[in-house]
Amino acid sequence: MLDFKCSDRMKTLKPSTIREMLKYTSDPTVISLAGGNPSADLFPAKELHEAAKDVLENSAAVALQYGITEGYPPLIKLIRERHKTKYGIDTPGDEILITHGGQQVIDLATKCLVNEGDTVISENPSFIGALNTFRSFRANIVGIPMDYEGMRIDLLEKALKTEKNVKLIYTIPTFQNPMGVTMSGERRKRLYELAVQYNIPVIEDSPYFELSYSGPPVTPIKAMDTTGHIIYAGSFSKVISPGIRLGYAIAPAELIAKMTVAKQGEDVCTNQFFMVAIAKYLEKYSLDEHIQECISAYRKKRDYMLECIDKYFDKRVAHTEPGGGLFIWCDLPEGCSGTELWKFALERKVACVPGATFDVKADPSNRGFRLNFSLPTMEEIDNGCRIMGECLKEFLNKKD
Repeated sequence: MLDFKCSDRMKTLKPSTIREMLKYTSDPTVISLAGGNPSADLFPAKELHEAAKDVLENSAAVALQYGITEGYPPLIKLIRERHKTKYGIDTPGDEILITHGGQQVIDLATKCLVNEGDTVISENPSFIGALNTFRSFRANIVGIPMDYEGMRIDLLEKALKTEKNVKLIYTIPTFQNPMGVTMSGERRKRLYELAVQYNIPVIEDSPYFELSYSGPPVTPIKAMDTTGHIIYAGSFSKVISPGIRLGYAIAPAELIAKMTVAKQGEDVCTNQFFMVAIAKYLEKYSLDEHIQECISAYRKKRDYMLECIDKYFDKRVAHTEPGGGLFIWCDLPEGCSGTELWKFALERKVACVPGATFDVKADPSNRGFRLNFSLPTMEEIDNGCRIMGECLKEFLNKKD
């Protein structure tokens, strides 16, 4: 039998806690507040059915064939026009690369920009998919603490002055995963200024920003980019469907060219059928109207979860009040572990995600935990928060 030896870059990587948690949450007796998925009730299935039918009847030779690595040109054009018209994203010299989800943008950008041992600066806590990508390239990840206005830019500036070989900054500035917070306008401006000053590219990961429940979407950092320092990672996963696996990078042409070559070594091209079908969907239907339907539904769930938290949770537990996105972050009192709470709650048939999952150092003493409101029903939100509240009371009393 083959003596299988894993590469050094993969030896220390562990499965995503969120993916592993599916083993627990597949139990129908467990109320899951742990997911990160959009609600399947909001997928535009009827419209996608019509778009797919049209494609198969009239464009099958294109849709079922190999495509160019950069992506389906009509879809690229639609993405470019939408972002320019609605959000002012129009940096001179930029190009677009369509990818298999926003995750692949992070992977390709890191592959092209970061050598083993180079430093990547990330918000802390942050998206587990990005952290594992940086780990897989054996980067030195430096975490910048968050508060309820996003990444601490003062600490970012300090890190830029002291850390060696910084090659990339990673941020989710709008409705951040996992905290749900949004970076203030002042901090966005200063982040961009620092990127230019130190000549370091920034991945602006932006899968949630159009799901804004408290007014118009916040202007992306990319909209102020005149120098090409911002690599914009967009996605259709949260506003149409994650199963179509369509994301996109908007970045300088030179970098897009390198990312295209890197992508050719991974998958040749993005799913051609879904690129053609989504282009047809965007031409025939209003994405903005669909997003407003999602906003209406998710706003009600967010508001209800916040009511339930206020009703059931111990007042010693702090929490964010997100203006959009899919998540609420809670912080236990000092000295308490979100990992211990997660295990404690799971025994009582309710699931959250412990903060250690999103911690740059995977620190089990991280006192946070993440809740999701997009996937559970109203009844599950109420019952889940009630049980979680009971767990918190018992858990914290034991700590006293």
